[in-house]
This record gives sequence, C-alpha cells and structure tokens, in this order.
Amino acid sequence: MKKIFLAVFFLSCIITAQSIEKRSLLQLKNQIRNTEFNSKGIYPDEITGKKSPMLAILYSVLLPGMGELYAGSYQNGIYFTAADALFWGAFAGLNIYGSWQRSNYKSFAQAQGSINPDGKSNDYFADIGAYMNIEEFNREKELNREFDKVYDPATHYWKWNSDSQRKEYRNLWSSSETAFNNVRFAVGALIVNRIVSAVNAVRLVSAYNKKLTEEMSWNISVGIRNYPTLPSSLNVNFITEF
Repeated sequence: MKKIFLAVFFLSCIITAQSIEKRSLLQLKNQIRNTEFNSKGIYPDEITGKKSPMLAILYSVLLPGMGELYAGSYQNGIYFTAADALFWGAFAGLNIYGSWQRSNYKSFAQAQGSINPDGKSNDYFADIGAYMNIEEFNREKELNREFDKVYDPATHYWKWNSDSQRKEYRNLWSSSETAFNNVRFAVGALIVNRIVSAVNAVRLVSAYNKKLTEEMSWNISVGIRNYPTLPSSLNVNFITEF
C-alpha cells in the first residue's frame, strides 16, 4: 500500500511539473509576442519618450518658440520668441501713442474749436477736422440731401478760428488714427508668428519622433522548434534595426 501511494505521489509531481513548464513557456511566448507587437511602432509615448504634436502646437500658441523648445530645438524657436516680444512691444506702443494723441486732439478741439467732446462719435471727430464749422458741414449735407448726417448745433457745435487751427487738429487726429490702424498689423503679426511657430514645432516633433523610432526599432520573433527524435526547443531570434 505504501509503495502504491509513493508511486501515485511521484506521478502527480511529474504531471504537475510538466503542466507548469508548458504554462511558463506559453507565458514567455506571449510576452515576447507582445514585445514584437510593440517593435512594429506601437509604443506608449511615456515609454518611448515620443513627443506630442498637439502639445507642441499648444506651446507655440501660448508663446512662439516654446513648441520648438519642447521639440528639443530652441535654436530655431528663439527667433519666434524674439519676434513675439517685438510684436507685443509694437502693439503696446501703438496703443499708448494712439491714446495719447486722441487725448491731445480732444483737448485741442475743446480749447480751440469750442466743442464738447463728451459722447461724440469717431465720425464727429473726423468731420470737425475737415470743415471750418458746423454750418459749413450741415449746408453741404443738406445740399447732398444727406439729412440723416446733419448735426444738431445745440449738441455738436464747433468753429475753428483759422484754417491753421483746423489743420493742426487734423494732424493730431490723423496721427492717432494711424497708430490705431497699425495696431491691427501688430495683431496680425502676432497671429502669423504663432501659426508659423506651430507648423515649425510640429515639423521638429515629427523629425524627433522619427529619429527616436529609428533608434529604438527592433524585432523579436519566437517559436517552438519540433524535432522527430528530440524534445521540442524554444527558438528566439533578435533583429535590431539602426
């Protein structure tokens, strides 16, 4: 009885060991297959270190040049950053100058042309620089049957004492309007700078990721080789690409 028990015990151990061995081989094969799957280019970015084109675009929109810095090539991005600083300086400077000249021409018109600047439209300040007084302006509009453009003398009165005063006012008004008009060019330059920086950053990120993929490109194949008279063996092949 004791011999039968020992025989059954040893037989069970052999069967269990073979089962564990087969399971281990299958697990190893699956792991290596997963490695082969990743070697075809499907890598998580956090493992491969690849960079995101969307992040590059976001950084470039926030501050041109930062997308290039993210892509690891700030020697190109520094020009976009410098240009952005220049355009912001122009934007601020033009706004400050335009506001300063606006304040000057309103004060000048109030003192020399007897106008009340409160609540007046931009068209009004343009018109008073083209006509000597409100009567001259209203007469022309009435002759042209543009009655909707006639001003009320009680609220929109003006009269220049000389043509030189009118021209001086006109120059102040023109300089202010020119400054504000140029602000649009500064805004356009800021937008274009961001677009060009984003495109360049995406290009650099693509080049970076391509280079990284080439450096990490490798392949592993696995198989079980069967022999007619010998036990099966595990065959693993490594292929590396540079």
